[in-house]
Amino acid sequence: MASFYLSNPEPNQVLFEESSCLRKMILNRPRKLNSLTYEMISQIIKNLKVYEKDPMVKLLILKGQGKAFCAGGDVVRVILSINEGHWSFGASFYKKQLTLDYLLATSTKPLVSLITGIVMGGGAGLSMNSMFRVVTEDTVFAMPEAQIGLFPDVGAAYFLSRLPGYFVCFCSDGEYLGLTGARLDGNEMLACGLATHFVLSKDLLSLENALSEVDSSDTSTISRVIRGFSSKISLKKDSVYRRLETINKCFSRGTVEEILSMLENEHEAANGDNKWTIQAISSIKSASPTSLKVFLKSIREGRRKELKDCLIQEYTIASHMFRSSFNSDFIEGSRAKLFERGKQPKWEPSKMELVSDEFVDQFFEEVDDADWECLQLPVRENLAITWESKL
Repeated sequence: MASFYLSNPEPNQVLFEESSCLRKMILNRPRKLNSLTYEMISQIIKNLKVYEKDPMVKLLILKGQGKAFCAGGDVVRVILSINEGHWSFGASFYKKQLTLDYLLATSTKPLVSLITGIVMGGGAGLSMNSMFRVVTEDTVFAMPEAQIGLFPDVGAAYFLSRLPGYFVCFCSDGEYLGLTGARLDGNEMLACGLATHFVLSKDLLSLENALSEVDSSDTSTISRVIRGFSSKISLKKDSVYRRLETINKCFSRGTVEEILSMLENEHEAANGDNKWTIQAISSIKSASPTSLKVFLKSIREGRRKELKDCLIQEYTIASHMFRSSFNSDFIEGSRAKLFERGKQPKWEPSKMELVSDEFVDQFFEEVDDADWECLQLPVRENLAITWESKL
């Protein structure tokens, strides 16, 4: 099935470079913001396996060519295959992608992700569970999948639920980033823990050169090298990170409806002079009601799970969405947002109050299809514990 959609692939979609004990994996589709294809994922997996077996390799770097790290997976190709009656290609693509995410997260060699420019969706899956996550003043992070009828995935139920406060969801409720698709800059990413280090873009090449001289996999040594190029962050006056108390109050509610109601109350109390609440309310109201509720359940359950279990659950949910098991919001959202550009999707169900708990629960059950299997991830012993910011 996959080979049918891999005809005439772009050449050199990933570049692999060697320098002493260092190996670099460079996403190389700059004109497409380095969006991930099946070919790219396969190439990285193949080389990663070689690197892990090579005792000469001590350190890995993952980065993107051009102005973006990675804007996500190649959704357009997945949608085209679904429209031609091959939903299983989307599932195969996604299975491969989640497998790569897991291999990178559990790599036996320290991985440094140099995250410049846009990092969204699949790009977050590649980088957010790596041992070292270096951002710059140019970095922009977001998980806007609910706007196209999908849901924040690729391990988001794990890495977003590990962040402090209700900014994402650490205690029990509320998911600001996933429900609104809000963008964070590099400063905010470090402040909330999505990044481990902040390095000015002008210093990245020097950092790479210094890392190429590291001849061990000792994480304290690698961290010390990165810290040598790190800069202090400066949050903007209008940064949402300065409004954590209000975010906690709103996003600690039990349902999406209650969260939206609290945001609207907060907006009215501020006499309309509250830009971030306007954006949050607008984003929630324009997203797929089903996607929002599926994400809320996914991330709350993810807080109590390991990464492997989160990925397995996300694969099941996404398979239902590719297959249109219960609705066609993913196809509809992609049509309106990606193909017709800027159109408002016609969601089904169209209102949040019409999306029952029973309806949402179906997405978490195994797919009733003879050709479908649960995600089977390789047995790995290494899982980096990285969830702390480096302020």
